[in-house]
Amino acid sequence: MNRLVNVPLLAAFLLTGGCSTLTPAMNSKLQNYRLDYETPIDPALQAKLREMDSTLRAQWGIAADQTAVGFLDLRTLRLAMLHPDREEYAASVAKIGILLAYFQFHPAAATNLDAATQHELGLMIKASSNEMATKFAREMGLKAIQRVLSYQFYDAGHGGGLWVGKYYGQSGERYGDPVGDNSHAATVRQLLRFYLLLEQGRLVSPAASRAMLEIFASPDIPADDIKFVKALSGRRVEILRKWGSWEDWLHDTAIITGPGRHYILVALTHHPRGDDYLAGLAVAVDDLMTREAKAEE
Repeated sequence: MNRLVNVPLLAAFLLTGGCSTLTPAMNSKLQNYRLDYETPIDPALQAKLREMDSTLRAQWGIAADQTAVGFLDLRTLRLAMLHPDREEYAASVAKIGILLAYFQFHPAAATNLDAATQHELGLMIKASSNEMATKFAREMGLKAIQRVLSYQFYDAGHGGGLWVGKYYGQSGERYGDPVGDNSHAATVRQLLRFYLLLEQGRLVSPAASRAMLEIFASPDIPADDIKFVKALSGRRVEILRKWGSWEDWLHDTAIITGPGRHYILVALTHHPRGDDYLAGLAVAVDDLMTREAKAEE
């Protein structure tokens, strides 16, 4: 998929097959599903997502070029995306790239991760700790992390993607990405792919994918009650997510699971009312999934 760099050694770590948290009946379909630049969207779902986006943007005075959204229903494998390859400054969302690189450079951690390190990685992902992000990024080095991401999640020929080019909360060493010169970057398509491959057990290895999912869950660390989590509070859902905020760049990305529904939702905004948009989007999408689940009963 990516033509920027060739890193043969990473091939042994990536896309090695795996398992899914879905029911066995869905496993084969999910495992065979690929999200790339040619993957078709579902027209009906696309129309609904476009309507949600338009309604919310009108409500909060947000322009069309200030939101990018992606939605993948993991039960039916229907895909909808708005501006999927328009790169945005990612803020803390890019910390998922540090997590991925950690398991690629520490393959034994997939089955032998000590409790202290697991907790620190959980703080980086679930509590969005800049201190922990910088600790792990420094251990590996920015260039090493970029080699990992460039192998699979960054393609300058298709708008960019996931990028980590600066230590969080610190000045100094900085490598802007080739497309937008962002210190931290992401696109909707590559974020959807990250979570899809994680659910498929195809990030590094099945065991590493399970370990990363456990880090996203981190039940000992409270979830930040903002964005998607705040919007869906009180609903019977599990949310594994990474949010990001810096100035007017306000984002949330998540795997959301509940009765009759299992989906990935990604939204990147660049507007002061971005959090309001994110909350409204989460409710609208989950309402749609709930209605469809009830209709199937």
